[in-house]
Amino acid sequence: MRAPRSRVSCRPGSAPSNDRPRSCSILSRPFSALKFLLLNQAFYPDVVSTAQHLQTVALELVRRGHEVTVISSRRAYDHPGRKFPAFECWRGIHIYRVNSTGFGKAAKWRRAVDFGSFILGCAVRMLLLPRHDAILALTSPPLISFLGACLSVLQRRRFFYWVMDFNPDEAIAAGWLRPGSPVTRVLEWMSLFSFRRATKIIALDRFMHERIVAKGIAAEKIVTIPPWSHDDEISFDPDGRARFRQAHGLDGKFVVMYSGNHSPCHPLETLLQAAEGLLDQPEIVFYFVGGGSEFHKIKQKAFASGGGTQPGANLRCLPYQPLSELSGSLSAADLHVVVMGDPFVGLVHPCKIYNILAVGSPVLCIGPRPSHLSELLDSLGDHSHAIVSHGDVAQVRTAIVQLREQTRNHRTRPPAPAGLSHRQESALPKFVGILEAC
Repeated sequence: MRAPRSRVSCRPGSAPSNDRPRSCSILSRPFSALKFLLLNQAFYPDVVSTAQHLQTVALELVRRGHEVTVISSRRAYDHPGRKFPAFECWRGIHIYRVNSTGFGKAAKWRRAVDFGSFILGCAVRMLLLPRHDAILALTSPPLISFLGACLSVLQRRRFFYWVMDFNPDEAIAAGWLRPGSPVTRVLEWMSLFSFRRATKIIALDRFMHERIVAKGIAAEKIVTIPPWSHDDEISFDPDGRARFRQAHGLDGKFVVMYSGNHSPCHPLETLLQAAEGLLDQPEIVFYFVGGGSEFHKIKQKAFASGGGTQPGANLRCLPYQPLSELSGSLSAADLHVVVMGDPFVGLVHPCKIYNILAVGSPVLCIGPRPSHLSELLDSLGDHSHAIVSHGDVAQVRTAIVQLREQTRNHRTRPPAPAGLSHRQESALPKFVGILEAC
């Protein structure tokens, strides 16, 4: 009989040494347990979506007896001036955070330098760590998967590619890269190398699955799993709704909320024009919550209109809300807006939709048909959702007014239905099972 292997369990309060924290003790574990290395720019305590989803996976792996190490950035994703500890052992997860520049997102060159410096630091840290049985890479920054794929070749380990964003295709669609340029060709080669080296590829929807297959990747290597709702933390919270609305002077208001990443992939011009057209209805308030490269433009527009965070304004902004307060802020909205840019179907996946459905909110989708958003909302067979094309400002205004009338005086919401593919109870076990079985 094989002797049991050991896993590292951390105690708080000490620093790492020789790539293993001096705060660690050795506990027995079954020989089937694995060592996982997770790569992404953002992780706990960051609050962006990729950090939260990877956190859920890491905690589930630890719960099932595996060793988990994460390499992420010391800088907060949306607030680069804020820095986290270089090492932390959090709930059994070893987190190594590498230094990078903090120029921010005000210009493309700034983002590129920040991404490049993080990737360099990540590569160095990877080489200093002991070997792992499997590597899981996400897509923040773009093509960090290439590092994971190279390490898997060097160490002959399994490699899992979780495609949260499809790059460089997304950058080309956004106009950030020129098709056929030398830089684009290099990035496309790196992307294809990551796909080919992967043991399994996790796509977020069928449209992304089809784009990957179109690259010449075997369909049997790809598994489609949507990025689940945070069922343990997110549900309709009437008390949190009341607190949020009272704190922000929203009594008697109909709150239309866009919560999440603000980027060119999610163009908000149609919604902003609709908000301007509803200035004569002061009971309707538009809230933009989150961050991203375009968030500063929304804030400028809000403050120019006399808004920002001030009560009485038609247009208001707030930064990302911590996961512990997300139920309250999402529940405070009477109508949530989800946006998908026309060229980005299969390239990005607005996972904010799942937490919105978890709080039972009506949804206004601005984007093309077909897309995963339109198919998901159509499948619900619910008249409290609307789908409108970009540029149709009049129809967006009409939809907002109609949905306000439908939901007027509602104080409770139905619970989110169980068993759907985007629920954590369905998606997370499937995801972790793939990592364990391959």
